[in-house]
Order: sequence, then C-alpha cells, then structure tokens
Amino acid sequence: MDKSCEQAKEITIQLPHIQLAAKLWGSQDKPLILALHGWLDNANSFLPLSQYLTDYQIMAIDWPGHGLSEHRPGKYPLHWIDYLYDLDALLTALPTHQQPTAILGHSLGGIIASAYTAAFPERVTTLILIEALSPLYEKESKVRQRLNNSFKSHRRYLQVEAKSNNVYRDISVAVNARHKLTALDVAWCEILTQRNMKKLDSGVSWRSDPRLKLDSPLRLAYSQVDALMQAHEVDTLLILGSQGFSQLSSAIPIAQCWFNQLEVEEVEGDHHLHMGSAKAVSFSIDRFLKAKG
Repeated sequence: MDKSCEQAKEITIQLPHIQLAAKLWGSQDKPLILALHGWLDNANSFLPLSQYLTDYQIMAIDWPGHGLSEHRPGKYPLHWIDYLYDLDALLTALPTHQQPTAILGHSLGGIIASAYTAAFPERVTTLILIEALSPLYEKESKVRQRLNNSFKSHRRYLQVEAKSNNVYRDISVAVNARHKLTALDVAWCEILTQRNMKKLDSGVSWRSDPRLKLDSPLRLAYSQVDALMQAHEVDTLLILGSQGFSQLSSAIPIAQCWFNQLEVEEVEGDHHLHMGSAKAVSFSIDRFLKAKG
C-alpha cells in the first residue's frame, strides 16, 4: 500500500471561533465520512483507511492545536468539552450536500463523537467508534487534586514557555521517540509526526499546542457520563483492537445498557488499529455502513 500523503486534497474550514485544517480523500459525489482523530494525532491518521474505503469521501480534520489547525487563543487550560463545540460548529458550517453519512472517531475523536451524538442524535446518521466509547470519568473525590495538579502544571508551562526551544536537527528524532513510546510502525509515526511539526532554518520543532500535554482541570463523574449516555439512539459500530485498551472491553456490558443499537467487533491490532490493521477495519466499516444504507 502507498503510504504517501499526496492523494489527499488540503482544505481549511473557517468556523466562527477558529480555523480548522482538513484533508479530503475521494470525490464529492460519494457518501461523506467525517473522521475525527485522537489526542496528539492529526488528519494523517486516516490515510491508511482512505486507501481502502474508496466507495466514500473521507474528510479528516485536524482538531484545534493539532496538525495544521489554529491553536485556541490565550494561555488558559484546555478542556475536552471544547471539542464538542468545535464539532457542532463544523457540522453547522458544512453545506447540506456535504453532511456526513457517518461520523468516525478514534480515541479522543471517538469520545467527542459519542458524547456529541448522545446529546444531539438528530444531527448524526451513523456513528463509528474505534478504541473509544464515552467521556472519561473518575471519582468525585479526585476533583480537588485534579484542579490543583492542572493549575500547577500550567504555571510551570508559563514559566518555561519563553525559554523553551525544542528544536530538533531533523524529524527522525521525534519519529523514533514516538515509535518507542507507542510501538506504532515507524512509517505511520513519520506520517503523524510530519503534520505535527514545522520546519525551521535550524531544524524542526513541534507545531502542536503544548497545552495538549498538560493536565485537564476537570473530569466528569460516572453519574454524569451515565446520565449523558443513556438511551443513545444512533446506530453505532464499536471496533476494538485485540491489543487495545483493556478498559474498553471490560466496559462493554455498560455500553450495551447505554446504546440502543450497538455492534461490537474486535480486530487484530493495538490502539491505532485503524492504521496498522486498516484493511480489516475498513472492511468492518464498509459492511456496517452498507447494511445501514
């Protein structure tokens, strides 16, 4: 399979509050899949699927602070719920003829898509989740410590921001670091890293927003997530990796109570199975969508 990024069309989408970058694979006369990537990834993570899902047009966005999209203004802490507003604004901005036949989300992208669809089922036709299920939650007793940790990490960030350079001689240093951390194939690490870095006269540096790596100030309690996810109306396919996050597999009984129409499939692969096992994942997606169509 060709692992180059040259077949996609680069576009920008101006939302009322921020400008997003995106990649388009496929022609406009095909059903659109809106693809939402995971934390610290970018639109390039859907390149492997685009090589197989040729009956569809795929629009893969860069979330704010990722890839080529604008960063959120200011220096305030980031919060996951901001992405729900981004998605709502994006769906509003897309013309009627370009409304997606499905929303596809991996990891963070799946969390956002699932939460958004639970709240606004009338705006989503079908939902495909890859290694994602619902918003993350934790015990209420951790609220104070999380808020404390978040603000401390942001104070440290502001203190060192001006002194921080983080320039590498070439992209291979960052690629190898990601490969060692995630065990993701080096070729895929390079594709992801290329879009998250910028070239300088002295080398390369990160383009992504450094605040993405800082502690979030707040996480929902289980009771809040449970209330949001109850009676999830939209037809949903959940694809898990056989070596993916074990917490997701153990949460299937809860998910069966939340989702009115949920199909679960396991595919050989890790958390990034949509890259390393793209052919099998695309087969599951295509089967699911054509059965619903």
